[in-house]
Amino acid sequence: MKEKAIVITGGLLGEADAKTAHGLIRGTDRFEIAGIVDDRFAGRDAGEVLDGRHRDIPVFGDVQEAVGLVQKIRYCIIGIATVGGIMPPAIREQVGQCIRHGISIINGLHDYLEEMDELVALAASHQVELIDIRKPKKRKDLHFWTSSIFGVRAPVIAVLGMDCAMGKRTTCRMVMEACRSRGLAAEMIYTGQTGWLQGGRYGFIFDTTLNDFISGEIEHAIVTCYQETSPDIILLEGQSSLRNPSGPCGSELLVSGNARFAILIHAPARRYYDHMEAWGAIPSVESEIALIKQYGSQVIALALNTEHCSLQEALDHQRHFQELLKIPVLLPLEEGVAELVPLIETIINQSRHED
Repeated sequence: MKEKAIVITGGLLGEADAKTAHGLIRGTDRFEIAGIVDDRFAGRDAGEVLDGRHRDIPVFGDVQEAVGLVQKIRYCIIGIATVGGIMPPAIREQVGQCIRHGISIINGLHDYLEEMDELVALAASHQVELIDIRKPKKRKDLHFWTSSIFGVRAPVIAVLGMDCAMGKRTTCRMVMEACRSRGLAAEMIYTGQTGWLQGGRYGFIFDTTLNDFISGEIEHAIVTCYQETSPDIILLEGQSSLRNPSGPCGSELLVSGNARFAILIHAPARRYYDHMEAWGAIPSVESEIALIKQYGSQVIALALNTEHCSLQEALDHQRHFQELLKIPVLLPLEEGVAELVPLIETIINQSRHED
């Protein structure tokens, strides 16, 4: 049985900072999401707020309303991922309210609950758990790279983005589900807290891992997945982007994870990293594909994040990049990703022939 949970977003449900909540609204194998707490969108369905699709997940105006209407809530999940992982005061206040109602807290921010003395004392008095899932692993639980990745025969596809908050995890999960619907044994390696919250079995949280062990943790997750499930294809969730100066990431996935294929995500309407002009302009898709090729990986498809685009604009961008790049260009939220599955089947068959 899935444990029942509510998700608090502090008025950010409609913003990219609520991407943890967005992932949980789209689906999780670990929890039953009974509602979202967000005063800006109270009274609406969370799925309709997210992408216009009704998902029977109500949005409540406050914690009191949620606990009054939903029975047996076990967990409150903090559903935001702020810059720097800082916990806003409004979220901290709602956490206290949940604790007083006997609800345990799951936190994916860098501000740890267990370091907030008043919340620790409150949790102890109400006999609930404070779970900081973004805490670093202990040294004994970390893995150093060993080269065992080269024994993995299933192809690895990295899902990379041109920037942060592009839909890497969502696209990765969608491709996995599309492959499974066609009878392929597909597995996903998560690299962020939301992937774990969605029920991911294999992976680690990238941005809490000591740098010396990132390559090893990538390898260990892929090798363990391969040994335990014998998948046809492994999808590897990316983080940040290769050239975002606030957190360049991706080369480890391509090199240490031996990801010989990649799906690249681009937002045509986004000009600067994290929408911050001072951080620099996002380079061209062609240059990113060329850079990925230098790492020994082939971009097999481009997926478009269509934020700030009308449907017609999205279709125009899709047509433009198909003509420019001569590879499949996906609109995951508008059209799904099923058209990519035959190409993945070809990659799998070629890999088996090479073996």
